Amino acid sequence: MAQISIDTQRGTLVAQLRALLQLTNTEVQVAETRVVQARTDAVRRELEENAANGRTRSERIATAIRDLGSTPDVVAPLLGRLTAALKAVAEQAQPFDEALLGDLALEHQLLDRARYVKALATATNDTAVVSLADSLIDAHSATVDWLTTVLAEDALGGPAALRRTPIQAATGAAVRLINTPVTWSARSVDRAVDTAREVPTKVAELLGRGQRAGELTVDTLVASRDSALEAAEETTREGGAEGVADAIHKARAATGSLSADELPVDGYDELNVSAAVAAIKDLDAPADVRTVLAYEEQHKNRHSVVSAAQTRIAAIAKEVVGVE
Repeated sequence: MAQISIDTQRGTLVAQLRALLQLTNTEVQVAETRVVQARTDAVRRELEENAANGRTRSERIATAIRDLGSTPDVVAPLLGRLTAALKAVAEQAQPFDEALLGDLALEHQLLDRARYVKALATATNDTAVVSLADSLIDAHSATVDWLTTVLAEDALGGPAALRRTPIQAATGAAVRLINTPVTWSARSVDRAVDTAREVPTKVAELLGRGQRAGELTVDTLVASRDSALEAAEETTREGGAEGVADAIHKARAATGSLSADELPVDGYDELNVSAAVAAIKDLDAPADVRTVLAYEEQHKNRHSVVSAAQTRIAAIAKEVVGVE
């Protein structure tokens, strides 16, 4: 009876390793498709490394299956790639957070199966598979924490480590629009429309002086946008449309259009890199960090400062979701 029980456990172990192999191949393909969404070179390298590590895990799992006297499923890699490809297509119709939640679900399944494999291998005294399972548990635990942090960063307003695809951005905006209560009164809308009519942009002024449209630089267009937003906020606030004015202010903050004296860090423009980094580390509100980051990217774009802001947002996100 004991022999039959061990044989049964080994059969279950092989079946679970095959399931892990297919899921791991899916994970590899997902990591490769996420590379193009990396916000920074560091994240891109991390995703490329994750894909390479996944391929190594896949090879180790296949070896473990052979060592148990069985044969790896030759179609598992193909099924994994197909599953990931279908997932990538489906995600284009999903908001960004739903796509990441799908990735997180995959990692949780890999983690749970790795723990189950460890228990099965322990029962059959297979130390090699126990060691493999331990390494899988460590790898998937780290990825679960990383994806949880990325989701939290996105929930806090970002910037997250991964960028939305254009379709995901549009889908997310549509979902927010559907779920947002209509709080603007007709009077507020009228004020916003009047503001749009009243605010002259620098583009219009330059064209009025007879300059050719082709001479307008990107800087000019950005300056025109910033001036229009600032004037719109001022006009709507003076008219008593505080809700509209607050929305415009958030848009200005998100695009780096605020003036230096509107930033949550006093005298920010006079700070050198070290001082700016130190000031960012002292910020506790995600919105404040995002505001400084957007301003920095729009004006000085110092790599160390931008990196410090992104790291600070990640640290806040980890604290919020309890990831160490």
